[in-house]
Amino acid sequence: MIVTVTPNPALDLTYTVPRIHLGETHRVPAAASRAGGKGVNVARVVHQQGYPVLAIATSGSASGSEFAAGLAASGIPHQLVPVGAPTRRTVALVDAGRGQTSILNEYGENHTPAEWRHLADATSAALEGAGCLVGSGSLPEGADASFFGQLVAAASAQGVPSVIDTSGPGLLAAADAGATVLKPNAHELTEATGDGDPVRAAGILIERGAGLVLVSLGEDGMLAVSAAEPRRPWRARLPRVLAGNATGAGDAAVAAAAVCLATGIDDPQVILRRATAWSAAAVLMPLAGEISPEHATLAGELVVDRPVGMEAS
Repeated sequence: MIVTVTPNPALDLTYTVPRIHLGETHRVPAAASRAGGKGVNVARVVHQQGYPVLAIATSGSASGSEFAAGLAASGIPHQLVPVGAPTRRTVALVDAGRGQTSILNEYGENHTPAEWRHLADATSAALEGAGCLVGSGSLPEGADASFFGQLVAAASAQGVPSVIDTSGPGLLAAADAGATVLKPNAHELTEATGDGDPVRAAGILIERGAGLVLVSLGEDGMLAVSAAEPRRPWRARLPRVLAGNATGAGDAAVAAAAVCLATGIDDPQVILRRATAWSAAAVLMPLAGEISPEHATLAGELVVDRPVGMEAS
């Protein structure tokens, strides 16, 4: 079973319109509303692909009740930790004409120390017999940045591999704790390490203790930098650009990495291939948390190489 932990989930609203004109009024169909947050989206993909999963998240106030109802309707096995702060909302504005998506993310309010303990306890209990731990998303404003590192340590104590997708100090804390896989995008990687070169920056996370760093490069594909060969990255990319909604692409990549680890696959190149294919397949879907059945076809189209000029100095 894969256990996903989302400390700052969201009620996701997605509006899709033919064309967005800035500064003008738009009449739109009702928004698609669903329980979201990065870890929940990961759980959706894992569940869609037929692997056992448990989604652990917080839920609070009226928006939390709507979030809980949506999660229950999804059929995804889950455990919610009640909190006092309202579950945040996110808004995705999909410009179908341009193939672009703009996202408005609320920060989310911090939990109390007791609520954080309840979330950690629920996770520790779920890890017994688990195949992989996933910690995904942002932390609420004012939260302890070591939370994801604590998750990694709890998983390691039970012999469970971990995949962490977060940013800032939380990403560094997860590296320090020895996360099996980290999955930042290029901007998050630069922000956390202060180095604009993705291979060198990933190497910083490797030096701090991470086993494998997958770096999302958007239309340019994905890099994999491993502890075994930190100076010689692999890159996977499609030879064409896909139009669609990239909101859940990173979450699909995390789901792919988690499924690999949970099924005993730890080869960086294999993980990279599946993560890139699932990420691309997510772009073809209207909502985050799903991947297109074309993921196998996309995997066959991938160009995987050792990019010249990207070796770490």
